[in-house]
Amino acid sequence: MKALTFSSFGDSDVLEYIEIPNPELKSDEILIEMKAIGLNFADVYRRKGNYHLKGNPPFIAGYEGAGIVVDANNHPEFKVGDRVAFADAPFANAELVAVNVNHIIPLSESISFETAASVLLQGLTAHYLATDSHKTAKGETVLIHAVAGGVGQILTQISKLLGATVIGLTSSPEKAKIGFEQGADHVFLYNDDWKSQVFKTVPNGVDVVYDSIGSTLKDSFEVTKECGQVVFFGMAGGDPEPVDPRMLMDGSKTLTGGDLWSYLNSKEERIKRATQLFSWITEGKIKLSEPTSFKLSEGKLAHDFLESRKSTGKIILIP
Repeated sequence: MKALTFSSFGDSDVLEYIEIPNPELKSDEILIEMKAIGLNFADVYRRKGNYHLKGNPPFIAGYEGAGIVVDANNHPEFKVGDRVAFADAPFANAELVAVNVNHIIPLSESISFETAASVLLQGLTAHYLATDSHKTAKGETVLIHAVAGGVGQILTQISKLLGATVIGLTSSPEKAKIGFEQGADHVFLYNDDWKSQVFKTVPNGVDVVYDSIGSTLKDSFEVTKECGQVVFFGMAGGDPEPVDPRMLMDGSKTLTGGDLWSYLNSKEERIKRATQLFSWITEGKIKLSEPTSFKLSEGKLAHDFLESRKSTGKIILIP
């Protein structure tokens, strides 16, 4: 089979599209022929050598995708030709992927392979952020960093579904337009003294901030009201400054960490959460931007485009 690999760490030049042996199935795995694969910043971090990585060189990144079963490996609940997807199985950047049966998410005909590969990781992240990390309630005001990004777009729509007012932050007027298209009530630009604009909108501060930037964590706390919460779930802009516990105490504020892997902890949880997400999509309650597609063989171009910060929404790889 062909796979997008790297044998050393570095920029996108280390990526190689090469022929490697097919996966050898373990007893608890089935074999998936990939039809669409999600590209995420975590794959960039893996390529650079600063994020958890399984296997040995040549390494294969990717944890999210969709395809069809080509070997059910004596698991009676699956058959060849079944449409399936996964959000947390390694080595996805390949034509064939061995996936643990507990990580398989059945895919109905109403959800395309491209949609599944576009929405699972980011959509399930947005789902747990709004329903677990912070239980969004009607009438609250939420602030979402990187509102035009993949998670930001879906989190905006889920927050609106749950009755919240949404303030988005982004870097350009073009991305601000996308935030409004997703349903955000206000969108401010990072270089326009956004904290002042937040306080003009919500004088006492927001109920919760979803911070995927990291380096903005201190600013996020400044615009959070007393007894409010900051959910920290990414470091796209670099490591945050250390948080002063005294500041938390003085304002009765809460810092919550967020990691999808903590919530995808069983077959039942994966299917339950994905089913809710897919239902919102098929019912038209969540609308997805068209993903940007690259051939798997063009993985270097896809990585470069993701790192350019020019993308809005999802990038997928097609074997």
